[in-house]
Formats: sequence, C-alpha cells, structure tokens
Amino acid sequence: MLTATRQAKILERVRAGGEVRVEDLAVHFGVSPSTIRRDLNSLDADGLLRRVRGGGSVEADRVPFRDVAAHQSEEKAAVAERAAELVADGDVVLIDIGTTTALLAERLRGRRITVITASLAVIDALRDDDLVELIVLGGALRKNYYSMVGALTEQALAQIRATICFLGTSGVRADGSIADTTGMEVPVKRAMIASSQRVVVLADRAKFPGTGLLGVCGPEELSTVVTNSGADRATCDRLQQADVEVLFA
Repeated sequence: MLTATRQAKILERVRAGGEVRVEDLAVHFGVSPSTIRRDLNSLDADGLLRRVRGGGSVEADRVPFRDVAAHQSEEKAAVAERAAELVADGDVVLIDIGTTTALLAERLRGRRITVITASLAVIDALRDDDLVELIVLGGALRKNYYSMVGALTEQALAQIRATICFLGTSGVRADGSIADTTGMEVPVKRAMIASSQRVVVLADRAKFPGTGLLGVCGPEELSTVVTNSGADRATCDRLQQADVEVLFA
C-alpha cells in the first residue's frame, strides 16, 4: 500500500472514531509501529490530526456532522432500526447527540411519545411531527456537531426523569465501559444516565472494541447495547457477563 493511501485511511479511521492507537493501526495495515508513527507525525505536521502519546486523535468539532454520518451508514441505520423497537407508546425518551441517534429519531416519527434532546439533528427529524411531544434542552451550541452542551444542559437534565435514554459513543472498550472523545459531552452523557430508568447504548460494530480519551460509564450502568452482527465477540461477552443485554441488528 502506498504511503499516501495508508495515511488517507488512517485519517478516515481517526475522524470516524476520534482516536487511534499505534499498535492497532500497525496490526490493521500489516506494517511496523515505527511506520505508523511516521504516518501520524506527518499527518500532525499537516494539521490533519493531533499527535498524542501512543497514537493520534482529532478534535470532534473539527469533523463535520455530515462526514461522521457518512461513515458506516448502513450499519448505523440497522442499529437505529433495532433500537426503535425498544420504545413503547407513552415513553419519555431521552436521545443523545450523534449520527446514529439522529437516525433513531427518524424512526420514531408518528409515535405517541415524548422526546427530550439536545441534538439539533433529532429536533430537525421530529419538529413537525404532530404526535411526538418534543422537549428541547438548552445549552451552548456546538455548531459543527449540531448539539448543545454545558451547565444549562446538565441543569435541565437534573429536572427530568426519562423512561429510556439512547446514548451515542465513540467506542465500547474491551472491558465493556463506554468512552467518548469530547470532554464537553461527557458530563451531559453522565447526566442523561442519572436521569433515566433504562440506558441503551447505540454502537455500530466499528466501535467494538473502541477507544476514547474519556470514560463515560462502566457496563454496570447500562441496560442494553444495540450493535451489528460481527461486533467484537469478546467485548460483547464482557457486556453480557455484566448483565447487559446485547442486541444485534
């Protein structure tokens, strides 16, 4: 594989997941870790990612929502379809930011439910639906990722109680914990967990096992994980050992 081609594929992976590790990339591309380090250093010098110890990362706000949405689109759509089956009429549904959760919102149109969200993509999907009661959380706008975050968002979440919440994630780690790459999103996710009776994580198979700079929660705080067939078996087994329901789309 040409160096330019490999670096393009590395950049695609880091933009999709937010973070990559040298060892993982070396195995994936069948090259030495030193070759991967040179690739990451080159991409860092070009301003395309941020070199960190052991790998590379990209600030989530630098990746447009539409670009993230295009990655693993069929797998994400299947996960959203399966997740929609978990919602019952009358539920109070808390929906996280993210591309898969936005696809879920589209599949909840026409349902007699209440949806609470800080995602502009979810709002766009449901704002003209006469049956869905839509409640919008306030906060500071992350324009590039169509979401609201911050103290106002967290304070609003503390006032509600949802029947079920759907979380997005940067990755599901091998130990079953949930990770994210954006520091400002993590407190909002934790507030969503605290405000919900049932916590469901939506993660396409590319996020198994996944990485992330920051931990959101352990498997003991989850009820269900929805993913695709072919997701890393060991990680799924770890979730099930922690009494987490794993559903395959």
